[in-house]
Amino acid sequence: MAEVGGARCHAHAGGAAAGRAWDSGWLEEVDHPFCSGRLRRWWAATMRLNQNTMLLGKKVVLVPYTSEHVPRYHEWMKSEELQRLTASEPLTLEQEYAMQRSWREDADKCTFIVLDAEKWQAQPGATEESCMVGDVNLFLTDLEDPTLGEIEVMIAEPSCRGKGLGTEAVLAMLSYVTTLGLTKFEAKIGQENEPSIRMFQKLHFEQVAASSVFQEVTLRLTVSESEHQWLLEQTSHVEEKPYRDGSAEPC
Repeated sequence: MAEVGGARCHAHAGGAAAGRAWDSGWLEEVDHPFCSGRLRRWWAATMRLNQNTMLLGKKVVLVPYTSEHVPRYHEWMKSEELQRLTASEPLTLEQEYAMQRSWREDADKCTFIVLDAEKWQAQPGATEESCMVGDVNLFLTDLEDPTLGEIEVMIAEPSCRGKGLGTEAVLAMLSYVTTLGLTKFEAKIGQENEPSIRMFQKLHFEQVAASSVFQEVTLRLTVSESEHQWLLEQTSHVEEKPYRDGSAEPC
């Protein structure tokens, strides 16, 4: 079974339509438990900050989703298994490019493409497309609660599943977005997708709901101070580095 968590909110299905009110954006000051003083947020910019950010871990490298990645992503989404697990409809290549541009500009989502770190570092000059294994996404879906995000991960390459790449991708994403003020996370996963459910449970997510209509369960993580410390420990090796389209180089 594919390593896919948070399937129903995949951007092919519901992500692009969710939270359109965020696009206008506004300035908001909120108390943040892990930052001194008050955190000032410009929501229209916050979720696009990763367009210049690369996260380098031991197993995965997270890079912004650019047009370079679209052809490989398009091939993945021809898979009936991935379409089923992500509740997605197949798109044309032209539509896929348009979707990528939408993800890049929308203020309600943060998207990283997941690269195989070992392959990326072992092959100098390798293209990012040749090292792609999946994606990890965070969506703002609740206008009443700007500290809540919905997270999903997809490891699309069958040979890369069950090796901890999805786990590290989710941990890196969680650590990254908690610095932006998010403290509660949900994952909506198909009831039959036991590998993804177990993965999120290992990351301290707890089941809070089940839907017979969507045949999915909702798991939630609330990042308390102790959870935040645990998250920092789990991602202490992850490096944040600058990224520009096509210029990320293996270390």
